[in-house]
Amino acid sequence: MRGVFAPFGVFDIMPRLVMKFGGTSVANLDRIRRAAKRVGVEVAKGYEVIVIVSAMSGKTNELVGWVNETSPMFDAREYDAVVSSGENVTAGLMALTLQEMDVPARSWQGWQVPLKTTSAHSSARIEEIPTDNLDAKFAEGMKVAVVAGFQGISPEGRITTLGRGGSDTTAVAFAAAFDAERCDIYTDVDGVYTTDPRISDKARKLDRIAFEEMLELASLGAKVLQTRSVELAMRYGVKLRVLSSFEEMDDNAGTLVCAEEDIVESNVVAGVAYSRDEAKMTLISVADRPGIAAAIFGPLSEAGVNVDMIVQNISEDGRTDMTFSCPTDQVTRAQKAMEDAKTSGEINYHELVADTDVAKVSVVGIGMRSHAGVAAQMFNALKNEGVNIKVITTSEIKISVLIDRKYMELAVQALHDAFGLEKAA
Repeated sequence: MRGVFAPFGVFDIMPRLVMKFGGTSVANLDRIRRAAKRVGVEVAKGYEVIVIVSAMSGKTNELVGWVNETSPMFDAREYDAVVSSGENVTAGLMALTLQEMDVPARSWQGWQVPLKTTSAHSSARIEEIPTDNLDAKFAEGMKVAVVAGFQGISPEGRITTLGRGGSDTTAVAFAAAFDAERCDIYTDVDGVYTTDPRISDKARKLDRIAFEEMLELASLGAKVLQTRSVELAMRYGVKLRVLSSFEEMDDNAGTLVCAEEDIVESNVVAGVAYSRDEAKMTLISVADRPGIAAAIFGPLSEAGVNVDMIVQNISEDGRTDMTFSCPTDQVTRAQKAMEDAKTSGEINYHELVADTDVAKVSVVGIGMRSHAGVAAQMFNALKNEGVNIKVITTSEIKISVLIDRKYMELAVQALHDAFGLEKAA
């Protein structure tokens, strides 16, 4: 993996570990000290550690609020300069805390590494992480590099940010670039669960989960890991461990996100995910002709609407209905895109109906590839609870349905019970 992001020469090095601490884990000085002690334990084991830190809990929202209050039509470059500062504060405080513990540590801002990104301010993508600067400091005796997450530098030399949750992506990218043994993500939960424990008291913490399963769960509403970080980990084979900053340290703590071949046995279904902020939109009576899908979803894409589930009804008399789902906060944007497309003559339809009172519930599992009957079992479980399905989509390891939002928690509990997820394989 070394050199994936780094084309420069490398040094003979000690084993490396990346540790990422989220906002709740560094919310105040006491929590920073607690996190620093965890870092000190890994240094004592012989690791050179790269620590990725988020801003203190609530600080990024505060900074974003200040930007909006100062300049509602803000310059994205200055937005990044402001909102990235929260991570800089945390990085400096963490380095100082480690130094007080006699651990040789130094803080690094994104531009100092440098973490090179695209120029897309507030949603930049990582292009390269040269390793020579940090490698040289490790060779001189530095044991911990504390890196401000969520930020980098554009080709123009401006500070960029990676989008909300970008510190997870930063951590995985550093683990890939520096060939780290593992990337530990410390958060306020103690691992990945079969479903949300707030909905089902039978939810069980998973010891291991495959990259593909975690990616699906993250994209379907699970909030444990940011989707881009899981994509990156899967691409470069970076082992992720999700664990709590507030639990006692244990080599077997948390959940390991790893390759499918590293999992000996698993249930057919790994977990049940949900998203309550979904809307179902239906274009009634559109022309059933070649190119109609492109004429509909092209304008939606250009408007920044994140379309998920798509269903086209059977054609009758040359007309059909097209249904798709999108986040509820994008409904107005989707409506305008369709109205503009109709006005311009790109498409014609009788009516656009928006249902904002739906939720998406999904079952995910790599075992679905080799086991038949998962869909039937899922649909039977929902039928037995009187839950009507509005839209269905499937992939190799996932089945998602749209249902009335009032039945969401009932559906999650029913599916968790139906697949016996409270029991290990």
